[in-house]
Amino acid sequence: MNSRVLTVALITDVFPEPEEYDGLLVRLREARARGAQLAVLPELPLNRWAPATRRPSDSDAEPPGGPRASALAAAARTAGLAVLGGAIVRHPSSGRRHNTALLFGPGGEELLRYRKIHLPDEEGYWEAHHYEPGDRLHAPVDVGGFGIGVQVCSDANRPQGCNALAAMGAEVILVPRATPVESYPRWRLVLRADAVTSCATVVSVNRPGARPGGVIGGPSMVADPAGEVLLETTDPVAVVTLEKAALEHARSQYPGYLDVRADVYERAWRDVAEG
Repeated sequence: MNSRVLTVALITDVFPEPEEYDGLLVRLREARARGAQLAVLPELPLNRWAPATRRPSDSDAEPPGGPRASALAAAARTAGLAVLGGAIVRHPSSGRRHNTALLFGPGGEELLRYRKIHLPDEEGYWEAHHYEPGDRLHAPVDVGGFGIGVQVCSDANRPQGCNALAAMGAEVILVPRATPVESYPRWRLVLRADAVTSCATVVSVNRPGARPGGVIGGPSMVADPAGEVLLETTDPVAVVTLEKAALEHARSQYPGYLDVRADVYERAWRDVAEG
């Protein structure tokens, strides 16, 4: 397999009930048939959008390796491609809940587990009532010869996360999200800026469909390291092929070649934390 290219499927669809999991496999098989090596699902793709209300439910969460995670792993293994999905994962002893992105390899093995850090708390997005914030980034992992990092939705609005992932070796940053259509112009700007300032490709997949009091929707998109939009779609399945050569070129140009001064920023953030 050519490790200089990576074909990614954006699946703008969700499967919130167990009887819909067969539909997930249909989408993944379509993606695989179109050459995808990695499929990216929206935020919490096997959940209903529970944060539409302030009241959490036990049924929305699961222990590590629970039924939603198991379904994602099985679908990845059966379809034969890597899959980024997620679940609300409940710690078995403390009971603490986190919005957790889960990346599975084509054999169904778990490659990455990342807890969303920045939680909205407003009408239709009462996320701070449903789970707690994560407290660390996950180092990028290899998929098809590309370094893959993950942020979740609101995390992208704090670009230091994307910047740090790129400095750690991420070439592609996946950002599943659940955002309203009316805010899409701002998200488009933010995601393009994340791509430019990180000098990485940003792949963001949005949830479709209605929520009480408004609409989650608007395009999924891919921005390259120069900030160019490679793909913008509301199709249930769309694919894009990423090339190492484009990344290498961007990193040889301004601002991609600028030093990453981790020492300077580490001191500054330490001052903030201690202030």
